[in-house]
Amino acid sequence: MNVHLLHPDRDLDLEVVLARHSEALSDDLGLDVLLDRMADGDERIRAACRSVLLSGLRDVDEVRYRQAVVADALRAPEVFAQLYEAIVAGLDLAKRSYSGLFRDAPDAIVRRAVERLQVYADVLQRLRQDTAPVRSRMGSEGVTALFELFATQFDEPYLGEVEAQLEELTFPRGVLFGARLGRGAVGTGFQLKRPRAQGWLSRSLDRSGASFEVAERDDDSIESLGRLRDQALAEVAVVLSQASDDIEVFLRQLRDELAVLIGAARLHEALTTKGEPTCFPEVVAPTEEEPHAEAQARVPPPARLTARGLYDPALSLQLADRAVGNDLDADGALLVLITGANQGGKSTLLRSIGTAQLLLQAGLFVPATAFAGSTGGQVYTHFGREEDQELRRGKLEEELNRMRTIVERIRPGDLLLANESFAATNEREGSELARQVFRAHLDLGVRVVAVTHLYDLAESLHRTESSRGVFLRAQREEDGERTFRIEPGAPLPTSYGQDLYRRIFGEEPSGSSTADDPPAEDGRDPQPHGGA
Repeated sequence: MNVHLLHPDRDLDLEVVLARHSEALSDDLGLDVLLDRMADGDERIRAACRSVLLSGLRDVDEVRYRQAVVADALRAPEVFAQLYEAIVAGLDLAKRSYSGLFRDAPDAIVRRAVERLQVYADVLQRLRQDTAPVRSRMGSEGVTALFELFATQFDEPYLGEVEAQLEELTFPRGVLFGARLGRGAVGTGFQLKRPRAQGWLSRSLDRSGASFEVAERDDDSIESLGRLRDQALAEVAVVLSQASDDIEVFLRQLRDELAVLIGAARLHEALTTKGEPTCFPEVVAPTEEEPHAEAQARVPPPARLTARGLYDPALSLQLADRAVGNDLDADGALLVLITGANQGGKSTLLRSIGTAQLLLQAGLFVPATAFAGSTGGQVYTHFGREEDQELRRGKLEEELNRMRTIVERIRPGDLLLANESFAATNEREGSELARQVFRAHLDLGVRVVAVTHLYDLAESLHRTESSRGVFLRAQREEDGERTFRIEPGAPLPTSYGQDLYRRIFGEEPSGSSTADDPPAEDGRDPQPHGGA
């Protein structure tokens, strides 16, 4: 039996080895917040969801297959939760019902296997009963096939027969078997038989005399009978043990795949309860295009990246109010550069894009009113880190070492999210470092989404990379208030740091009434605006 809920042609593999940068990716995007909400204290659900988020799909058909299954789980989340709970309880009961027998004698193996199979038969009956009322409402190929399996293969007649057979295998009337004498008067050809009725009347009418009794203290005879019993049960023990193992493997696999769907349903409920939008993204493969030159043959074609109302779900779950959503039109762009006001939402948008890409490639919904993206490769992050407290290396050296590790692993079609990279040095050096690194990635065919306050870097990229880039800017009100809206705009030679100074100190920074103002859009000298 196969589960095939999360893949059309195979079961979910939670033993897959995650990429070495997965821990940093999870930390930088705040995935722990999402995973905690998905798990709700269940470490098994957390581990399954983490594995799925950090080992995304690349095949578009697989993504769409999983999206349909997740949509079914959102239609009836309570049913999927009941299935999960029934399986977890059954597996736990089967584990505890081994009667303390751990020797490998066939009679012990048979007893353990029968106990487990009785528990698993009850679980299968529960799965059939719980899925029957909603079977007609399911629309995905994966869920429909699974629920059909419950309805047809585990119907009442079948489970009734299983229950009767298992009752027989507890041998309430003793073990009856036949055998032949082989060479040396050794028993051979053992066959287990169904015992006859053993009531007092049948015993009183049995005049065959083909019976004997063993004295209580005749240990040798008792041991000999035990060996004969084990020989008779040996083949049955193998069959029953294999059957119970097979069903257990199926139930464990189903439990793990249901864990992902339950986690998705919990996250969906947490977001929609706040009034946040979610949607299943339009997923496309990068369009096949003929390279214009031999040197471009290894560079994948531009990918899609369009969003409406995109927000950071981890941030939203930590806010009392809804998060601010942003629109993004970056289809075909290899570079997305975000500049603008300090604390204006730049890093939040960066995390939103990265999280949405992971959710898309996991086959889940994304935090937006609409989203279209391409399947791709790995997602890498290069975010700022705290100063090394052991003083083994400076911040710039640490940044360069992390970037070198990324460069050694990143491939065409991957996505690099850079948050204030190389800001640990002066603007001239930091800009030159970032400029060379970003252009090398772009030339390789890596998509780069970067946040920076380095004007030298931003201005030079805007001037030279406009043909393959999208440039966004965090907005602010005239009075310095942040709107957390990110809109298309050329870089400005200010991050409006004086806004933060006024907010903290309540006064204008000395000698900077206009020095931090941007040049006018028409190139004229800036004019004072509300004291900014």
